[in-house]
Amino acid sequence: MISRTVLALVGLQLLAASASWGQTAPGDELFHHYLSLQTARISQRFLDGATSWEEWTARRPRLHRQYLEMLGLWPLPEKTPLHATVTGILERDDFVVEKLHFQTRPGLYVTGNLYRPRQVEGKLPAVLYLCGHSNKGRDGNKTAYQQHGIWFARNGYVCLILDTLQLGEIPGVHHGTYREGRWWWQAVGYTPAGVECWNGIRALDYLESRPEVDPERLAVTGRSGGGAATVWISAADERVKVAVPVSGHSDLECYVADKVINGHCDCMFLVNKYGWEWTTILALIAPRPLLFLNSGHDTIFPMDGNDRIRARLERLYAMYDKDVAKRFDVGVVPGGHVDGVELRLMAYRWINRHLKNDNREVSEPPVPPIPGPDLRVFPEDQDLPKDAVNGRVDEVFVPLHRPEIPKSGNEFRTWREKLLDLVEEKVFSWPEGARAAEVLRANTGNRVVLTTEPGMLVTATRIVPRPEKPKRQWLIVLNPDEAEDQLPEWAKSLIGKDDAAVILSPRGGGSFRWTPKSPPNYVERAHALVGTTVDAGRVWDVRAVARWLHENDEDSLRVQVAGRGQAGVVAAYAALFEPAIEAVTLVEPTSSHRQGPIFLNVLRYLDVPDALGLLAPMPLEIIGADANAFRQTVEIYRAAGVSDHLRMR
Repeated sequence: MISRTVLALVGLQLLAASASWGQTAPGDELFHHYLSLQTARISQRFLDGATSWEEWTARRPRLHRQYLEMLGLWPLPEKTPLHATVTGILERDDFVVEKLHFQTRPGLYVTGNLYRPRQVEGKLPAVLYLCGHSNKGRDGNKTAYQQHGIWFARNGYVCLILDTLQLGEIPGVHHGTYREGRWWWQAVGYTPAGVECWNGIRALDYLESRPEVDPERLAVTGRSGGGAATVWISAADERVKVAVPVSGHSDLECYVADKVINGHCDCMFLVNKYGWEWTTILALIAPRPLLFLNSGHDTIFPMDGNDRIRARLERLYAMYDKDVAKRFDVGVVPGGHVDGVELRLMAYRWINRHLKNDNREVSEPPVPPIPGPDLRVFPEDQDLPKDAVNGRVDEVFVPLHRPEIPKSGNEFRTWREKLLDLVEEKVFSWPEGARAAEVLRANTGNRVVLTTEPGMLVTATRIVPRPEKPKRQWLIVLNPDEAEDQLPEWAKSLIGKDDAAVILSPRGGGSFRWTPKSPPNYVERAHALVGTTVDAGRVWDVRAVARWLHENDEDSLRVQVAGRGQAGVVAAYAALFEPAIEAVTLVEPTSSHRQGPIFLNVLRYLDVPDALGLLAPMPLEIIGADANAFRQTVEIYRAAGVSDHLRMR
């Protein structure tokens, strides 16, 4: 195994090279190198280590629950009444189109077109079709994919084509972290992929309610964003008997190491807290029939990722049945990222084979398209429902909880330990083999470069003169925009003449900043795909450097941490988990994770005032903050019986 020091030295070489190129900030290469290391580590985890079908099926229930959790769907939302409504019908010679809407949650409207044969005899197989990102305005993107519905209806199927959240008749947002700065999505564990998945699950409920639909013969397919949604729904709901994702899924190496994430919005990704190799999501569909389709020159779903996915899934399906091709196959056609007829024909054949036991060749005779306005569910703007929450579903989709403070002081320790364990499990992912930071390079003066985990570098500066026998050891934690080599003004009044102090510029600050580019916000978004955030990494940096200070202090002094704004909250979280830290001072801390720092899922369990309260009985000083915003902190310290350990000024 390559040592952490060797990997960090490689990072130093990359930084030196990038500086000589003069084209990128040093942090650009550092973070790409770091994220590629994380991707390589995670990519070894396909199937959670299962080597047989029996081992996989034993793991699958736990993984299925984790999967739903990473979509923001655990516990599963209540299946409230759909209130399905048909607003109009179009009749053609051999098929009918119903324009309809339903509510997957109160006020969360889904608009769609249902295609069915004009003459229906008996129960028919049904197909749920999910759309890609085709901007058709008020008509909804369903109108761009009508040829699929027409073919299925003319060939004996019921086909429901759904609008997506962002590009439907009642638009929401897919690009929250991509370009809208909604980093709190990560803090609540929200992704529009979860909404698309839930809308699809409820669409299956609707199809099952139709008298002409055979609920035992349901297929899901879609292209691009609809290909991703096909995977989300099929992995979540076993009512799907056949899945055909088209040009909508790659693996983690493509998304992160090759930066293909930059070509995708947020509906393409779950919040990968459990650090899954991305193909594991597809594996949840097995052993149901799965056809994985793509084009040979699709730049946002490259062939090398397809080849790795194929190899992994063939291995899994072979565990179930040596005749893999009966249940799993891959189709590749010439061309780029387009809804080509060759892709459609392969999807039709696969669905025919597995829902109708029909292996005949298929064709797609041209049919005049239906004008987009004719397919609108809500013909005019005044028809749109006034109670729709689509535009703010990100605010309400994932349930958030605030901890209840124990009424008895005797219960405090147990309550605190359980909540800390929960936060550590659900929010943070500490580096494997974690230990104290290591010095890699000492610059002239008192500044050093340290590695806190494989591939990650930070800087620390000692404040001089250092007392011969310091009474206290301070670690001053900086925000990325604060100068890395001088004590900030806000900290000067904290340091006494008998105190030692070190300034820490955690990852992404000082010499190791990356070049911000929004969109696509590669660094911040790619972190969520490898199971963490930049701010969570900064918490670890504080822990590792505090441990380094403590272990290398001749008097074994423990560390007092201090920070302003978000950096202060980062320091406080480090203190929650790091025994080398003994006290915390915060200057003007943020009062909610909505403003940062951002940790995956944190708002599902607590907010900043709760977390600060969990520091009790540790001494905590909060300076320059609105006392009302931190009443919960005060109450928790009171419940712990250590009100005197909290000072607010």
